[in-house]
Amino acid sequence: MKQHSGMRPHDIVILLKIAAKGKQKWFMKDLAFELGISGSEISESINRSVYAGLIAGNKKRLMSLALLDFLEHGLPYVYPQQPGAIKRGLPTAHSAPPLNNIMLSKEAYIWPYANGNIRGQEIQPLHPNVPEACLKDSLFYELMSLCDSLRVGNSREKNIAMQELKDRIC
Repeated sequence: MKQHSGMRPHDIVILLKIAAKGKQKWFMKDLAFELGISGSEISESINRSVYAGLIAGNKKRLMSLALLDFLEHGLPYVYPQQPGAIKRGLPTAHSAPPLNNIMLSKEAYIWPYANGNIRGQEIQPLHPNVPEACLKDSLFYELMSLCDSLRVGNSREKNIAMQELKDRIC
């Protein structure tokens, strides 16, 4: 195994895709296809996640509580984001499901996406292929949007996002 050099942003994307699969069996080649990330990157990511204690040593079981702990206490500091310029894209954070049904806001946050239908402040996704992958999997979309709320939200948004993540991942 390669020397561990720390987690990368797309590791979170891969972990959340595995979480979205729930109890369904998953294979690295399927993750690669569904996320548009190379098979070798998926493999290296899984190895980093095993080393970090976010996936079990057998590389088949997500360590849900450890992942939730990392998302709550690490994600906002390791992969922070500041809303940027107004662009067209796919809604995220409080502008996307499920938080858009709970909170009202005049400001929209989006991932830049050429085929997007909303204008809002740009939030850089954890991987460039996230918007495309989210359009194919609604639960994965919710998990990614909730994580963006942890990255850019205020205390109230973060608390609600964490509860929603716990409801979906545990």
